[in-house]
Amino acid sequence: MTVANTLMNGSREPVPESLQTLVEYLELSLDKASSVVMTRPANDVCTVYLGDPAGLIEEMKKLGTIAIPLANEMLVLTRSGVNEMEIGGQAYRFVRTFTQVEDAAAVVFSAA
Repeated sequence: MTVANTLMNGSREPVPESLQTLVEYLELSLDKASSVVMTRPANDVCTVYLGDPAGLIEEMKKLGTIAIPLANEMLVLTRSGVNEMEIGGQAYRFVRTFTQVEDAAAVVFSAA
């Protein structure tokens, strides 16, 4: 098991926008007991859904899109497998996995 440990609020450096965005989506996923599914680039953006990546894309709720550089930074700052991060004084534990949703590669963030 790979565990990424990151402490963002203990330093004087601001939390990167990519992690702020991820935290917003993780909070939504916790409220709905679902996963955050980020499909890989189409038209220069990644589409973000809330739902079960094993189901149909039509059954997932589209949350919006994020720019590819932001999505790439999100992937650089997290790891495949279990991640534990403290951001803004709040602890987050989630699993990052990969899958395919219809014809698109996707990254899945699920509460651990």
